[in-house]
Amino acid sequence: MPMKPPAPTPEAQFSVKLSPRGVARLKSGHVWVYRSDVAAAEDVPPGALVRVTDPRGKFVGTALYSSSSQIAIRMISRDEVTDLPVLVAERVRAAIAYRKGIVSNTDAYRVVFSEGDFLPGLIVDRYNDVLSVQILTQAMDAEPVREAVLETLVSELKPAGIVERVGARIRDLEQLPPRRSGLLWGEKSATVITMNGGPVDGVRFHYDGLEGQKTGAFLDQRENYAAAAQYAHGEALDVFCYQGGFALHLAPRCSSVTGVDSSRPALEMAEKNTALNGRELEWIEGNAFDLLKEYAAAGRRYDTIVLDPPAFAKTKRDLDKALRGYKELNLRALKMLRPGGILVTCSCSFHVGPQDFLETVADAARDAHKSLRILENRTQAKDHPTLLSVPETSYLKCLISNVSV
Repeated sequence: MPMKPPAPTPEAQFSVKLSPRGVARLKSGHVWVYRSDVAAAEDVPPGALVRVTDPRGKFVGTALYSSSSQIAIRMISRDEVTDLPVLVAERVRAAIAYRKGIVSNTDAYRVVFSEGDFLPGLIVDRYNDVLSVQILTQAMDAEPVREAVLETLVSELKPAGIVERVGARIRDLEQLPPRRSGLLWGEKSATVITMNGGPVDGVRFHYDGLEGQKTGAFLDQRENYAAAAQYAHGEALDVFCYQGGFALHLAPRCSSVTGVDSSRPALEMAEKNTALNGRELEWIEGNAFDLLKEYAAAGRRYDTIVLDPPAFAKTKRDLDKALRGYKELNLRALKMLRPGGILVTCSCSFHVGPQDFLETVADAARDAHKSLRILENRTQAKDHPTLLSVPETSYLKCLISNVSV
């Protein structure tokens, strides 16, 4: 049964003792401890703020506790925390200030990136004057913490509306009571955003905070959209195009652009985005693997191909299958690229490491009898910060290559 998060306490009143391996993990800089490394956590309620100790009882830091997740401990501070809502509000303000130095030429970006902003379990995205919030853990779902997040966002960013995107499966795994996605504050949930430029030269997209995948758009690819556009030319094919992120950025540089996706609603939004930018693109509904196989067999050729599939490896068990999928996609794309063509290939699967991905693309190139020169080896946009000590914060790979025979 779903459990209601505990009422807030002014300070951590519960203690969790870790195994030596759990302590070593924290000393290495990681902020997660798995349940198998919790030595003692008696009568700790779900979502509690806890004092973390080593096997001898020595204080290690303060953490957020989950009674259901395999990640039982998410460290929040090396010090004693006396008021979690106050700390959360301070870190939300710090995250907002951090973006002021790294985000430009867009009114759509990630404001809070969970562990990347030292706020585990909290995601906040900005889409012009609408904010989107995702809460992923028991502790962040406690009402005083939710209120602190909301009040800080309203006072600092002054949005016209704040929506909450709810992942039913995540709430079920965290044993949280059901919620529906909806408007949390204000009156506005839809708007128009601009990426990689201003009102005149930027690329514009419709945004509906209550529709679409993730929080409504793929902001982590924003900088990669612009990078790909620098090299794009000729006839372009955007596979797994979703609502047209890559395709619309390529359009000014290419003679023609075709986008492919299996989602009819995504393509309908892509068509609206096309009109919004005054462009003419072709959108095709279909299975990417089947379409690439058909196009390759028919001798279709392109100068630029983008591959931006969904995550193929949700867990480590999926890794081998995922690598086979990535190889097949890249092999078919490489066979269709003309000499001097551009391949933009991506993976958002964390379990597919950067070296795994590079080797898979290299294998595909060998089988296609093509040589690749890497133009850029990229990752997620800077508003999705990576912590060196938390590898899980780095997940997106984007390889831009020049293809020659």
